[in-house]
Amino acid sequence: MPNYKEGLNRHQQLLFPPSMDEYVDENNPVRAIDSYVDSIDLAALGIFTCNGGSEGQPAYHPSLLLKIYLYGYLNSIRS
Repeated sequence: MPNYKEGLNRHQQLLFPPSMDEYVDENNPVRAIDSYVDSIDLAALGIFTCNGGSEGQPAYHPSLLLKIYLYGYLNSIRS
């Protein structure tokens, strides 16, 4: 398995009462992007591969990068 950076568990309770999931509104398009990218099989598409080099920082998971790309595209954020 490739060596990707580990993301935070969005459902884990923080030091304060709300979880990260509670900061995003139920009708926010971010939830649709998250559900869509999680539902597709990226490995079957064959577009995401990682050689997992031994040097440097671990790579971000391709699904996370796709979610950020789609969010930026839908909100006209170019960089």
